[in-house]
Amino acid sequence: MNKKTMTLIFGVLLFISGNQLLAQKEWTLEECINFAYENNIEIKKSIINVASADADLLQSKLNLLPSVNGNMSQSYNWGRGLNPQTNLYVTEQTDNTSFGLSSDFTLFNGLQQINNVRKNQFDYLAAKYDSDKIRNDMSLNVAAGYLQILFNIELVNNAERQVETSKDQVNRTTKQVEAGAVARGSLYDIQAQGASEEANLVSAQNKLMLAYLDLMQLLDLEANTEFDIVKPQLEITGTPTLLPAESIYEKSVTLMPEIKSAEYKVQSAERSLAMAKGMRSPRLYASGSYGTGFSRQILAIIGTDTLTHSPIFGDTKSFDLQFKDNRSGNLFIGLSIPIFNGYQVTTNINQSKMYQETVDLNLQSEKLRLRKNIESSYADAIAAYQTYLARKKSVDAFNEAFKYTEEKFNVGMVNSTDYNVAKIQLANAESDLASSKFDYIFKTKILDFYLGRTLSLNDIANVKVK
Repeated sequence: MNKKTMTLIFGVLLFISGNQLLAQKEWTLEECINFAYENNIEIKKSIINVASADADLLQSKLNLLPSVNGNMSQSYNWGRGLNPQTNLYVTEQTDNTSFGLSSDFTLFNGLQQINNVRKNQFDYLAAKYDSDKIRNDMSLNVAAGYLQILFNIELVNNAERQVETSKDQVNRTTKQVEAGAVARGSLYDIQAQGASEEANLVSAQNKLMLAYLDLMQLLDLEANTEFDIVKPQLEITGTPTLLPAESIYEKSVTLMPEIKSAEYKVQSAERSLAMAKGMRSPRLYASGSYGTGFSRQILAIIGTDTLTHSPIFGDTKSFDLQFKDNRSGNLFIGLSIPIFNGYQVTTNINQSKMYQETVDLNLQSEKLRLRKNIESSYADAIAAYQTYLARKKSVDAFNEAFKYTEEKFNVGMVNSTDYNVAKIQLANAESDLASSKFDYIFKTKILDFYLGRTLSLNDIANVKVK
């Protein structure tokens, strides 16, 4: 086997092992959120919007500098024209070359350019916080999808336990039927219940598969991608230590990007109004130019006629001499005073005022929405915890009831119907407990989010993994 073949085989083995390692990787909640930050299309688009706003800000700053332009032209003329040397009209063919620089600078225009810079600064910050808002929404959606998978895993585990319990009970009841201790109808009831629980298991597994698919779609992963998550054992210990809703709001209103964005949009509107008012101001500006040129009509003076004292011309003056002798420049300072322009300035001012009122109301609306969301999330978290405690007691009670019913059924003191009812009640109670547990966890994560904390399950996760 030659060296090239061995290298190729080694590379293929590395590729396969790398894919296996990737497939074996289990994603934490933090990794899912960070992956969404880096790959989500909406987040990428918002980053482009931020970059565009930054470019507008830079351009508004550069607009404060004078404009400088260079020009160069070459012309050819036939027929009657003005001789640049004698200032007389002649009929001949000629060509001219010119070079020049010009500049224009606004000295004062009602601070419109300064206000435009400030406006673009606020627009840039608003765009940045709008992007952060999209990231926050994505992190909440990913956390919800992640917890939905964990919830469905717990439902699958519960369903599997129910199936195993039914199998054990079918085996036990079969022996009792063969011994003549239990009627065969009881066996049929237990088998029917076992079949129903197997169907419930398939349904729970399908829901788990769909939960995985939902999270993968949030991450923009293809459905055939090998994907799995870390499965921590989430436990609720002790009573919740939640800050009052008022305290959460006071902190959140200083952190949430939607509030920051709305505040900067208000300041941007103020600068827009100042710019509109600045259009009433006169514009003081300065401009200047400097240039030179070359013409074949300009001849070199080689002497003076002694009789007429008029110059004697030779050949065309050289380019370097004309470039030096033909130099000229000017400086101009002007004042433009707006007098009447179809009430355009007044209309712009009125529109700017209305826009400012709109963004003021938007800010109030965002604060009101934030306060309502926090109050609702706080009440939901408290209610979810109380529901969790109640359903935990219910599971304990139904578990004891099922054990008692199972013992009585095994000795023939109750029929299969009572046994199946007790088992179904326990299964429903376990499902309700799982639902309330994950509902409470998600509600507390939302409150952590409003406090500016990183979304993580480490504070409620056992070190063991299922």
